[in-house]
Amino acid sequence: MTDPSPGWTALVLAGQRPGIDPMAAHFGTEVKALIPVAGEMMLNRVLMALLDTPQVARVIVLAQNTLHLRTHRDLAWAVAEPRISFRVSGPTISGSVLGAGEDPQIGLPLLVTTADNVMLTPATIAEFVAGAGASDVSVAFVERRNLERAVGPNKRTWLTFRDGAFTGANLFALTGSGSTNALKFWEKVEADRKSVLRLAAHFGPVLMVRLLLRQMTLTQALAAAGAKLGASAAPVVLSDGRMGVDVDKAEDHALAERLLGAGRA
Repeated sequence: MTDPSPGWTALVLAGQRPGIDPMAAHFGTEVKALIPVAGEMMLNRVLMALLDTPQVARVIVLAQNTLHLRTHRDLAWAVAEPRISFRVSGPTISGSVLGAGEDPQIGLPLLVTTADNVMLTPATIAEFVAGAGASDVSVAFVERRNLERAVGPNKRTWLTFRDGAFTGANLFALTGSGSTNALKFWEKVEADRKSVLRLAAHFGPVLMVRLLLRQMTLTQALAAAGAKLGASAAPVVLSDGRMGVDVDKAEDHALAERLLGAGRA
């Protein structure tokens, strides 16, 4: 399936899980994506970075309550922007992305990111797209030493391999038909995404043991995991260490404000 228009379609995940989001409640908003960081709403930051990237042809915002987003005064510009549209998401993240990929009006290739990925820049998006290659699925990572050089010691979910420790950068490329298999699998294991051990257990004991013993590099681990799913998968390790920072907690918000404020200065 191929997108009939040139360039990438970017999906921005701007919804939230059922119940009260603690970050949204902390900052007095109903939706986490509307939290301001360094004077600009998180969702606006991500949308502007995507629109300023020549490789991105259009942007689709996925959320459970698109009406709440579309009627927000600070998103009026996005509603009026012809390259941006809003789409109601399903009960799971992976299912919502899968639905977009299977929609003949959207299709592949898809670039997927999140509304709290506030360190995103056009340069990073271009770097990621260039590195995505021919794999069905490409996943962005930041190496621990690179992140700590950029932002200082930081608590993250670190995945440790033979060639180092890495954290995800909330940036994914879906380019081949095998990405459907990967999304269907991820829909089943999404609840375990924060636990390295529980996540690894879904791939079988041999791969799990090799991961625990750090016998594999990051590239080898993704290739092996992809093979289990019927998809080719590869990492793209980003050069900007700040890309390992997203806004999941109040301390993340404070760090993002410091980093973005320094950049603005």
